[in-house]
Amino acid sequence: MRFSRPLERATLLRRYKRFLADVRLADGREETVHCPNSGSLLGCKDEGLEVYVLDSGNPERKLRYTWVLVRVGRALVNVDTGIPNRIVYEAASEQTIPGLEGYTAVRREVAYGRNSRIDVLLEGRGKDPRPCYVEVKSTTLAEGDLGLFPDAVTERGRKHLEEMQREVKRGARAVQLFVLSRTDVKRFRPADAIDPDYGKELRKAARNGVEVMAHRSKITLNGVVLGESVPVDLS
Repeated sequence: MRFSRPLERATLLRRYKRFLADVRLADGREETVHCPNSGSLLGCKDEGLEVYVLDSGNPERKLRYTWVLVRVGRALVNVDTGIPNRIVYEAASEQTIPGLEGYTAVRREVAYGRNSRIDVLLEGRGKDPRPCYVEVKSTTLAEGDLGLFPDAVTERGRKHLEEMQREVKRGARAVQLFVLSRTDVKRFRPADAIDPDYGKELRKAARNGVEVMAHRSKITLNGVVLGESVPVDLS
């Protein structure tokens, strides 16, 4: 996935009200920009961090700029939670996700379960007629080279795990895919210190047949693509 326009470098002043952030652009102007991330962004929202924003090119839009990347140490971190869904869709369509190849139909945002939508639905896999429900979670939190999810308590995340377990019981396949949205992580585990209930539900889901995968992101100032798989620790 390539960005539609070149990103502009800025300095983060503050992030607030979940979907808003103030930045100082390279020319000195201060702008309130859209923050497309409902998480806490723990470790990624300190004042003075180098960030990259995308100009919509529309001066009439309420918030002309969108915050896309932040540099934390030497790592680039993608804060736009819509991007992981898109790159997983692209990779699934291109048959490049190990274990998820062979599906002839790939759809996004399909209604299912109890008033939910699955991020990616895969169907039409030759000898395996089961639909495959793929829930995508973006993780920006890290400790060293360990990626962690979630960065805040997430009832919605637990609901998604419960929905996928029900689909497995009905005979479908379900995958919880964590996209590690930063360039400095090499493995994944649930953030039990932040939301122990989510960690418990994730382990329960794994025991009940939900497959748990994690992939790195390849992030540059030009775009983001899905990278290689990394080990998942559910111990």
